[in-house]
Amino acid sequence: MRTLTAEIGKLAALPAAWVAVAVATLGSLGVTVLNAAGVRDAVAAGDSAALGYTSAVEAAFSAVPLGTVGAVVLGVVAMSSEYTPNGTEAGGGRQITTTLTTTPSPWRVLVAKALAVAALVLLVAAVTVPACLAVAHQLVGDVPDVGAPHDAVARTVGTAVYWVLTALLALAVTVVTRSGLVPLVVLVVNSSMVSFSLLVGRLTPLARFLPDAAGISLFARDWEPPGGVALAPLAGGLVMAAWAVGALAAAGLVLTRRDA
Repeated sequence: MRTLTAEIGKLAALPAAWVAVAVATLGSLGVTVLNAAGVRDAVAAGDSAALGYTSAVEAAFSAVPLGTVGAVVLGVVAMSSEYTPNGTEAGGGRQITTTLTTTPSPWRVLVAKALAVAALVLLVAAVTVPACLAVAHQLVGDVPDVGAPHDAVARTVGTAVYWVLTALLALAVTVVTRSGLVPLVVLVVNSSMVSFSLLVGRLTPLARFLPDAAGISLFARDWEPPGGVALAPLAGGLVMAAWAVGALAAAGLVLTRRDA
């Protein structure tokens, strides 16, 4: 518990972590406003046939990918901050040395970091997704939603799980690379612009078992990956969780076997 408390305090003290929270929350809300306003205007003009959806729920969950970027940043900076050199006035060392001196077990440090990241991402999701749904319903108005009300709850939980697992994957990759730059660029681009899994999906249907492609079904409905059928939400979540656990196990081995 002392290690976990320390890691939560360290994460909360990082300015980049609060930037990530702002990206996930305010960015998702901004995209939701744009989506919902577009739906409202198109329905009012009688041009709803040109839209992919007319649902407030869909307008909200279409903003999930931007929130994923915030989760990636949180996972990366939680570990990359350990390898950032201090200023010369502080001796020019790195925080990882102090961390492993006070807590000699690398596994304990990694587990505490993973729990701290997961807790913060869950908190962000618990605030952001319901806020996006409320804003979307307010803007769209009386247009009926597609699907049962419990589906929105399931997708809200799925979004939180997707963000947490994405953040843990980002944390694990950062442990291996010892740098935040490479995982940050690659994972942010993959989450928001060009999905590697979708590109691979044009070559083989096995791409649906890659972590981000498997997990999309947690919050997206009626989505079909190129060259294959999307996994069911539960199956997709389990596949993505297996990737996250495997990546963290590999990161723990790397952290244990190399010098700080």
